[in-house]
Amino acid sequence: MSEFTHHIFVCCNQREPGHSRGCCDPAGSEALRNAFKTEVKNRNLGPCVRANSAGCLDQCELGPVVVIYPQAIWYGGVTVADVPRIIEETVIGGKILEDLRIPSEKLNAAKLDKPKAN
Repeated sequence: MSEFTHHIFVCCNQREPGHSRGCCDPAGSEALRNAFKTEVKNRNLGPCVRANSAGCLDQCELGPVVVIYPQAIWYGGVTVADVPRIIEETVIGGKILEDLRIPSEKLNAAKLDKPKAN
């Protein structure tokens, strides 16, 4: 089997309603992950492109979060409506979508802003 050209991880983490950090899949439906899987299948991109659910990617405040490896592209605020564009422009076209990209300085920002315990 050939290597993945793109491995898409979709955060499907759930937390109780009203949690201060939020969560990426409050309904627990995995609708975003399912949309990616459907789009990959409809475009016959398998087996080199794969979409999987992921546990918490620890970028909750920026969610729903999707990360694409091996390119290490982090997208935040992703909706089901964004999926065809991500597949077309990023996976097929190689373009990073700046309106969805989480800048590197914001990754892990919630953890970095907290004072360290002594």
